Amino acid sequence: MAAPVAPAPPALKDLPKVDENIKTQLETFSPEKLKSTETVEKCVLPTAEDVKQERQHNDLIHSVETFNADKLKRTQTSEKIVLPNAQDLKAEKTHNALIEGVEAFDPANLKHAETQEKNSLPDKDAIEAEKGQQKLISGIENFDTGKLKPTETVEKNPLPTKEAIDAEKQA
Repeated sequence: MAAPVAPAPPALKDLPKVDENIKTQLETFSPEKLKSTETVEKCVLPTAEDVKQERQHNDLIHSVETFNADKLKRTQTSEKIVLPNAQDLKAEKTHNALIEGVEAFDPANLKHAETQEKNSLPDKDAIEAEKGQQKLISGIENFDTGKLKPTETVEKNPLPTKEAIDAEKQA
């Protein structure tokens, strides 16, 4: 096979002429004068998951539209009406009567009652005993160790030294 031949470049006289005004602007052009901008995509393509969901939805719609109702079998339905029994009716009437009674209640018919507090306080002996207990605990917690006197420990039964033990072994 023969290699394709590249077309010849156009001659200088065939090229379009550039306006002098534009030539001077191009010569004085510098990239520092340009403003920085951020590129923003305006046409966002759907993801593979979006395409898959749309395809499933379209398949479902198509199957519903093209469904042949002649393939269905005829069936008879029998509806059963369940009536409430006597106990249910009685309970419902009682419930409705209670609701109506609460809704029609008039608080003006209530009698005024005085509230009496029956919370008895402990007697003086119990209070004094509790105060004494709290003072004891407070005294233990806030004990000042600076008031203690320094003491030196005196051994009354000293242990023998190593030399005394060795002397006994040799004897």
